[in-house]
Amino acid sequence: MEHHQTPSAAAREQALRRAIPLFDGAPASRGYELNAMCFSFNEKANRDAFLADEEGYCARFHLTPEQRKAVADRDVLAMLEAGGNVYYLAKLAGIFGLGVQDLGALQTGMSVDAFKAMLVEWAKKIPSKECA
Repeated sequence: MEHHQTPSAAAREQALRRAIPLFDGAPASRGYELNAMCFSFNEKANRDAFLADEEGYCARFHLTPEQRKAVADRDVLAMLEAGGNVYYLAKLAGIFGLGVQDLGALQTGMSVDAFKAMLVEWAKKIPSKECA
């Protein structure tokens, strides 16, 4: 009979850190158009314009075919691969009915409930102000 060890919290955290790629200059350049479009969603009028004519709105920002397909497919992971920054994508995800915790769960391959539980556990490790 095989004995399977569950990974320690530290091992899970280290694996998780490796699983989420660094957003540096290369993806920032690759995702400029997509991120610019998502930034525009800070204005309600722009969110409404996107909903009224998604294809036309994406064309205004010159999204690449890869970015356009990811948006049309509502594929947040593909948007991240196409250079999308999760903080900008949060506005677009909101239009799709997704929250920031949904995005985190998608990025980590976890369920939303498991992702939320992980956040709670991490928060417990933060020293309180009384300890400072």
